[in-house]
Amino acid sequence: MMAAVQPFLSGAISKTVNLPNESTIDDVRQIYEEGWRLGLKAVALYRDGCKASQPLSTSSGDSVAPEEPESQAVVKQAAPAPLVRPGGRRVRLPTKRRGFTQEARVGGHKVFLRTGEYEDGTLGEIFIDMHKEGAAFRSLMNCFAMAVSIGLQYGVPLETYVEQYTFTKFEPHGVVEGHPNLKFATSIVDYIFRVLGVEYLKRYDFAQVQPTETPSIEDPTTPRFEEAEAPEPPALPVAHAEEQRAGSKHGALDAQLEEMMGDAPFCDSCGHITVRNGACYKCLNCGNSMGCS
Repeated sequence: MMAAVQPFLSGAISKTVNLPNESTIDDVRQIYEEGWRLGLKAVALYRDGCKASQPLSTSSGDSVAPEEPESQAVVKQAAPAPLVRPGGRRVRLPTKRRGFTQEARVGGHKVFLRTGEYEDGTLGEIFIDMHKEGAAFRSLMNCFAMAVSIGLQYGVPLETYVEQYTFTKFEPHGVVEGHPNLKFATSIVDYIFRVLGVEYLKRYDFAQVQPTETPSIEDPTTPRFEEAEAPEPPALPVAHAEEQRAGSKHGALDAQLEEMMGDAPFCDSCGHITVRNGACYKCLNCGNSMGCS
């Protein structure tokens, strides 16, 4: 179909060839070669299941997805064993419990996330505080946190909440400031459950920056060592100096793009500002295309 239309157009056709999950490298090669024989100027491919979230899926919920090779599978560390809760009974947290407090900004809006844990370290409650928002929005977020906390105490798995609420999109959303691993969120709710997925389930596929092996909360009993003063770096070679100048030009370009593309969305992969590309938006940082099919 694309080849039938191509002779009447001066540019390429923006249409994606959708492939099933079991497609191989040879299948991709065959499609590109066929597009070349038919005189197409461009061919876009998408293999089902290649992204963590996709708008459409043709696979049945009852079908069993083929096992991915170990090199392509997303590495997920095993979460701690959950506390056994009797069915239909609420297990309350101890009166004195551990947890953490995370301060961050999502799209310029400050949000505090606090957690409470059982003695085995599993999550039992959350608190969401956005004190600068309106009373109605702040109250709704508090009630939402209470509902999630009660569900956790009745035995609803945290995985269920994380899968349900990540990638939820509404205002405010945008760049995340203050969290070392999350740099972009589609909503406050998306940010909260990304944090919980990373911290408690080790779901590092939700993080834009992969965390290190060091714990997120420092143990006060751990001995600390003073870092030695770093020596002054030597003068950069000419090639490196050119790279630094290019980097400063790239920063100036980012600022100019932010002024010109004020209504453009942020990239859903890396959080960088996008630019219009025909009827779509394209990220100049990672090359991701938004809205094209």
